[in-house]
Amino acid sequence: MNGHRRLLPRVGHWVLVVLLAIGGLVMIFPIFWLFSVSFRPAPELNVVPPNLLPVNWTLKNYVQVFDRAPMLQYLWNSLVFATISTVFITLTSSTAGYVFAKFKFPGNNFLFMLVLATAIVPFEIYMVPLFLQMNALHLVNKPLGLFLPFLVLSYGIFFMRQNTRTSVPDEILDAARIDGMSETGIMIQLVPRLIAPAVSALAILAFIQAWTAFIWPLLILNDPKYFPMELGLSQFANTYSVNFGVTSAAAVIALLPSIIAFLFLRRRIVEGITITGLTG
Repeated sequence: MNGHRRLLPRVGHWVLVVLLAIGGLVMIFPIFWLFSVSFRPAPELNVVPPNLLPVNWTLKNYVQVFDRAPMLQYLWNSLVFATISTVFITLTSSTAGYVFAKFKFPGNNFLFMLVLATAIVPFEIYMVPLFLQMNALHLVNKPLGLFLPFLVLSYGIFFMRQNTRTSVPDEILDAARIDGMSETGIMIQLVPRLIAPAVSALAILAFIQAWTAFIWPLLILNDPKYFPMELGLSQFANTYSVNFGVTSAAAVIALLPSIIAFLFLRRRIVEGITITGLTG
């Protein structure tokens, strides 16, 4: 009987491992297939059933990507857009999160619930009113019109509020005040050191969100010189046909920065989310 009791946890552990492995393979297979298609010559794209890997590997698709579209311009636009968005989101989220977490004022919880409610509303619901507002401000087809909706992130405020509540003890803040540090000095010099892992995680998430944005750039921009990378990918499809090899190569180029950022900074993401105390 005792042997069965010891065996059941082991069986459950391995069942869980197998299920997670299957889930991981299912999630990573589309990315693997994208890379595989990007290295295939045109004749292999129509092979049925398709081969898992290219028979004749080629870089011609990647060469055609840069010949058919100003990819470097798209990459630069995405880099500028994502960087500006990330800087503003980390600043606004850290400041607002600190205020909501550590200052008691009338309407604190109500205002925070309003901020949190905006994170629940899908973008598709308010994208038309947002576009009309940008049009009234004469910001359509201008970089500022692209940037404005990505300067504040309601989830980022929630994320930093929860982290500040768990990572910034009131005793440290009181000690800093007794030592003569101003509230501005505490917010600028002390608090960022205590919430650095969460700030790093939020910066990565904000960067990826801006880098992969598509719907809003599609609505607000019509001049290709302002297109970010995700919108630039649409230039590889026409009314009559799509070259899947070239399109896949362009998608790989667009995807690489996000993959590289995650691979190098994944520990920061996990650490920041782990210590945030989202259930607190």
